[in-house]
Amino acid sequence: MSYGYFLSAVLALLLAPGPTNTLMALAGAQKGFRRVVYLLPAESLGYLTTVLPLSWLGFRLFEQWPAAEVALKILAAAWVMYLALKLWGSPLWIGENNQVTARRVYVTTVLNPKALIFGLVLLPAPLDALFLPRLGLLCLAAMAVAVIWGVAGALTHAGAVEGRRIYAAQRFASVWLASVSVALLASLFRA
Repeated sequence: MSYGYFLSAVLALLLAPGPTNTLMALAGAQKGFRRVVYLLPAESLGYLTTVLPLSWLGFRLFEQWPAAEVALKILAAAWVMYLALKLWGSPLWIGENNQVTARRVYVTTVLNPKALIFGLVLLPAPLDALFLPRLGLLCLAAMAVAVIWGVAGALTHAGAVEGRRIYAAQRFASVWLASVSVALLASLFRA
């Protein structure tokens, strides 16, 4: 697979709305662009936590233990639904306990189904000479996309009546996260 094809596939996945992107947009809406920059290492570490072991273990993990894939999807769906309910239940997700934290971004990214695709499908085998350059490209692309989503969230402040756009963004994010959670669970029944 050429670098162009690899980058296109990575960007197509990363740009799609998902739980991590939703949190980055919400962080931008809550605290502005500086907060997004602060959260970038948590997202990168989250992807690496999932992608590196999966690229080493490869498909054999899920072939030998199909229940592991099911358990991972259920765990990811539960975490994303938890975030959706927490967002929906808060009048405004700007209180101290409701901030998008590095820990929330990390856990959400570790459980992000996109990381499975990166580790099991898109990255070459770890002993391949292209593994490290492509892993680096994946990390850079993930940070660039996080910045894009964070800036989009931060733009909700432009000309807004205090809190109204953030509240609308929070409600949209909650509904989106709930739909991602349901889609993850539904994928278990299609398999």
